[in-house]
Amino acid sequence: MKICQINCVYGVGSTGKIVKVLHEQAKSNGNESIVIHALGKGKKREDGVYTVSNHLLSKLTALYRILTGRLFDGAFIQSKRLISILKKEKPDFVHIHCINGNNFNAYKLFDYLCKNKIPTVLTLHAEFNYTGGCAHAFECEKWLSGCGKCPIKRQAPRSLFLDGTAHNWKAQYKSYAKFDCKYFKVVAVSPWLMQRAEQSPMLSRFSPTCVYNGIDTSVFYRRENAEEFKKENNVPDSKKIIFHVTAEFNTKTDNAKGGRYVVELAERLKDEPYIFVVAANNATFETLPENVKFIGRTKDQDELARWYSASDVTLITSKRETFSMPVAESMCCGTPLVGFLAGGPESIALDNYSLFVEYGNIDALEEAIKSLLTSLAEDRYNISKLAINAYSDKKMYLDYQKVYSSFVFKENN
Repeated sequence: MKICQINCVYGVGSTGKIVKVLHEQAKSNGNESIVIHALGKGKKREDGVYTVSNHLLSKLTALYRILTGRLFDGAFIQSKRLISILKKEKPDFVHIHCINGNNFNAYKLFDYLCKNKIPTVLTLHAEFNYTGGCAHAFECEKWLSGCGKCPIKRQAPRSLFLDGTAHNWKAQYKSYAKFDCKYFKVVAVSPWLMQRAEQSPMLSRFSPTCVYNGIDTSVFYRRENAEEFKKENNVPDSKKIIFHVTAEFNTKTDNAKGGRYVVELAERLKDEPYIFVVAANNATFETLPENVKFIGRTKDQDELARWYSASDVTLITSKRETFSMPVAESMCCGTPLVGFLAGGPESIALDNYSLFVEYGNIDALEEAIKSLLTSLAEDRYNISKLAINAYSDKKMYLDYQKVYSSFVFKENN
């Protein structure tokens, strides 16, 4: 069996790491595997990973999107390269992840796959694939009937002038409509996202299923010596750690990651024996309360796992997430979760070891933190054991193998 994965990145970012895991596990289990992604070194690597773009082509496609508002159009050179690779490699299955990064023409790709009846899996990591260009639709429901007149066109799909959201929605609808259901499967990374896809006029007929994102449980597991680690990082042993992990820590009021709520909670709990530790790749803030320790980007995943293990609770303040890697990572390290109802997180978290409250309800969030900090101290290894069974990358691979195999089942019947 030869599997071809297509994604905007490889080996970096959440989807890039997932693609790499699936690629390596497929090869280690005796399957052929190739990956086609946008930017990288050279056109083909020895391990079967192709790149189809470069920074100049990516910028040109981005300019096309900015001027037209059309998210999945353009990328003509990249698409020609992509299809030539598919013709050469002749994969048995094509697995599409994120192709919204200014380097793929979705409609040309779908037309080729549909015309050649190549079994195709589309994994939803965000909401791009059934909206007019939004990663998160939030309260907007235009995606249920067709987008247009988008109030946030400059944020998604980041158009300066024209509103391309109606075109994007209709073009995707027509593209999906060409597929025979037995050649096309839709997978969502969380039950919440699966339910959204089931409501979509363009995706519901494919009977979406759910496969959790997998993490490396040889790294994310319950660690010993929390006291020693706290000492190394100048955290008093008397303090309980409330850990916040995010790609972007931004304390502005309009930021969807909700960094302002971390600051507000810290100010409320300044007289309590708690310290807030914030890990983030990027940050925008002026000053922080004394009980907030900003550590920036951790040097590697091992250090991140040690922070999870040393922490007493992990805090999630996003307005919307379709999955949330910190949920899986934290629980595999035995640390319970508290946060706002954000879609994906509460649908994948272990119910007995997490509490989620209405978005923006800071009073309820404060009470949830206090409740978890006093009730789950003895359950950490049990949390870790259950989470590793739920979120391991090996389980993710096996679940996708079942999806691939279901195509063969249908063909034989």
